[in-house]
Formats: sequence, C-alpha cells, structure tokens
Amino acid sequence: MGAVQLHRVVDGPADGPVVVLGGSLGSDLRMWEPQVAPLVERGFRAVRYDTRGHGASPVPPGPYELDDLGADVLALLDDLGVARAHLVGLSLGGMTGMWLGVHAPDRVASLVLCCTSAKLGPPEMWAERARTVRAEGTAAIAAAGVSRWLTPGYIERHPDRAEFLRAMIAAVPAAGYAACCEVIERMDQLDSLPKISAPTLVIAGAEDPATAPEEHARPIAEGIPGARLEVVAGAAHLGSYERPAEFTRLILDHLDHWERT
Repeated sequence: MGAVQLHRVVDGPADGPVVVLGGSLGSDLRMWEPQVAPLVERGFRAVRYDTRGHGASPVPPGPYELDDLGADVLALLDDLGVARAHLVGLSLGGMTGMWLGVHAPDRVASLVLCCTSAKLGPPEMWAERARTVRAEGTAAIAAAGVSRWLTPGYIERHPDRAEFLRAMIAAVPAAGYAACCEVIERMDQLDSLPKISAPTLVIAGAEDPATAPEEHARPIAEGIPGARLEVVAGAAHLGSYERPAEFTRLILDHLDHWERT
C-alpha cells in the first residue's frame, strides 16, 4: 500500500524548526491544541496530523501496517519540504515515531515518546476491539476510551472536556480505527529500540492504565541509547491533554536543548 496524504494543520513561523505531532488511536489532531500556542511562541513550526483512518485523513482499505503509518509521515514531510523534524508522538503516534527513528533516522531531529509502548499486548484484546468496532462502530468503545485517556478525578471535574474527547473517539471511522487496532496487535519494536540514534525523551503518565510507566515507558527508555524517562503525576493515557503544563514544559525543554546543541 502506498502512502496517503494526511490531513494536517500547520501553525507557526515558516522558517521555524518543525515539530510533527502524532496522536493516539481514536484521536484527531485537536488533541494537541494545548501544545500549539506554547510551541509557536517558542518559535517552532507545529505540524499536527490525523493518522490514516482518523479525522479528515483518508481511510484506505486495510490491513494497515506500522510501515504504512511511518511512510505517511515521511510523505507529509516531503509534501511540506521538510528535511528533518522533531517528532512528538503519543500512543500510536509514539509507535510511529519509534518506527521512523529506526527506519528514517536522517529525517528525525529528536523524539518525544509520550504514553506509548514498543509492544502493547495482549494481541487478542486488539483483535477483539477491532471486531467490536467493525460490528458496532466507534461509539461503542468511546466511553471506555475516555476512561483510559483521563483519570476519574479529571472526568468528574471537567465533564465537558471528557465529552469532547468521547465525541472525538466516536467520530473516528470504524474501518480506520479497527485497522489501526490491528497495527498495534501485530507490533513488536522492542528489539529495534537500540537502533534509534535520535535524542529521545520518554514521558509517561503515572496513572496511565493503558501504557503503565514501569511496564511500557521504562523498557523504551532503557532500550534507546541515551534516552531519558520522565513520569508525570496525575496523568492517565492522554497526559498531554490532562496535564498540559507539565507535558508541554518537558517537550519544550527537550526541543530547546537539541535545537541549541
């Protein structure tokens, strides 16, 4: 399968260092809204995209492979005329970032891997979720998705934001969501991590039920040479949205450091 032209939104100065933001399974590029203004104010050119099968991006027939998601981002960079970019990915976006770090190191200035995993089992769970979505649509799993994305306390304090995210998941095309579930079902990047040479920051949410720090973030940080791990308190899986100040500060510190180096 060839690369597809991803829907993207670009903010910031045309000559600024490019930061590509890749989102979670079930999200669209609006999940990164808390990070846009701080990035632009610091002089970065922020490029948010919808993963294939999500948001306003095409929904090609499956199956999809992680190679396809990576190729889509490379095509995005080519389309924008960007030789190298900083890649910030959360969950599925982080999985794509790791693939790019291994397979296209010359295009990656640095990596920030948020609330993600190099191998996220059990495979049967992803196969079952894909079957459910194909049969009943993404609305059937949207509430459960929000319960992983946000801590219970945040949902209670901000029901409007929880509903915004529930509707975001429910709007994802069933075929695209299911095909991306199957990408995760088949993914195992653990043995490839030592091949990543890009400066890497791994950020985890202390209360993330989907990619718990010790089980998922730490093996990534230990597998990638020189990588650093930060764990943010009070954050579940969509930590960049629930704890934007903390996540954005860590991201900006990493990007600024490697822009100066």
